[in-house]
Amino acid sequence: MRDHGAVTSPTPGPRTSAPTVPAPRLIATDLDGTLLHDDKTVSPRTVAALAAAEEAGIEVFFVTGRPARWMDVVSDHVHGHGLAICGNGAAVVDLHGGPGRHRFVKVRELPVADALDVVRILRAAAPGTSFAVERTGGLHHEPTYPPLHLEAGESVAPAEKLLTADFEGSAVADQPVLKLLAYHPDLGPDTFLALARDAVGEIAAITRSSPSALLEISGRAVSKASTLELCCLERGISPTEVVAFGDMPNDMEMLAWAGTSYAMGNAHPAVLTAATGRTATNNEDGVALVIEDILAARQVPPDHVA
Repeated sequence: MRDHGAVTSPTPGPRTSAPTVPAPRLIATDLDGTLLHDDKTVSPRTVAALAAAEEAGIEVFFVTGRPARWMDVVSDHVHGHGLAICGNGAAVVDLHGGPGRHRFVKVRELPVADALDVVRILRAAAPGTSFAVERTGGLHHEPTYPPLHLEAGESVAPAEKLLTADFEGSAVADQPVLKLLAYHPDLGPDTFLALARDAVGEIAAITRSSPSALLEISGRAVSKASTLELCCLERGISPTEVVAFGDMPNDMEMLAWAGTSYAMGNAHPAVLTAATGRTATNNEDGVALVIEDILAARQVPPDHVA
């Protein structure tokens, strides 16, 4: 998903604020609006900083709302472990195979019964809402759902049928549901988010990363933070050894969980409250700036960074 938005960006502060961690073991970074420039590229400076971090023994995890099939932009930069956390924590994906050949290592699905409850509740609470269903194999959407994504939906039908796979020609019933997407044409993005969270309660996790009123709905307790925590536990890495970066509401739990975290200079205002520090904007290579400072503190030779 696109991770920078319709809010007015705060005025950028200094190069970085808050002290950097001298010896982190893992860097977790969002992509859109954070690591990527607005044109969806990874700058040469950032490429060099990511490579230098890996060479110094610091793992780098991309943690994004994007589905696995949209990870080509960074698939050349996953280094040794090859893993990325996609779908706001709904999947851990091995990108080693290259474009179109990714492998799902872990899936934390949204149960169909819970997704159907969310559809029913939001149809009543916010009339005019349209839905899309993100499965491991692709996107499926309702006829009224707008063209917000990089590709057309594989199936078009009411959400209730998309979720139950009860429509002619369906071959997706065995594909887990990663996310339910809900769009409203009239409500403001933050207003829609607050309304949905209040109406749905604990049935599912609801967040957003788009500049439009598009909500991303995952299974209970599924988030970037909870899946990152699982990956760190497998590696014996504690939160205090993690540095995280983000810019939108779907990053807030991750930024609060990590021992050290940075809101981008272009971040949603609420994100500033979740992070321990602040860096420059995505277009100013704010992630690379912090990595360079971390490596300098470890006395990495200066020719390792750009």
